Amino acid sequence: MSKVPQSSSVTDAPLDEGQAGEMAHVLAALADPVRLRMLSFIAARHEVCSCDLEAPLERSQPTVSHHTKVLADAGLIIGEKRGRWTWWRLDPDRLAAVRRALGG
Repeated sequence: MSKVPQSSSVTDAPLDEGQAGEMAHVLAALADPVRLRMLSFIAARHEVCSCDLEAPLERSQPTVSHHTKVLADAGLIIGEKRGRWTWWRLDPDRLAAVRRALGG
């Protein structure tokens, strides 16, 4: 995972190709309604077991795994394997960097 632009935001200066690609990767991960709900669900509970995401999202375990992988690959969530399940939490530094990069 590369870095989201930290020194300037999209409103301060034009992004270079690498920065634009990374931002697009992160924003694409957030552009799916299931993933956006998942991120919100994890944020509200600070830490969530994969097994506890199926029912509220009304998705199967393989679908939950797919969506958590996309969010993790974008650096938005961090997983910790405990036994047979993974527990997920937000990466607050990554979210802060995304906020800054968007000019917020």
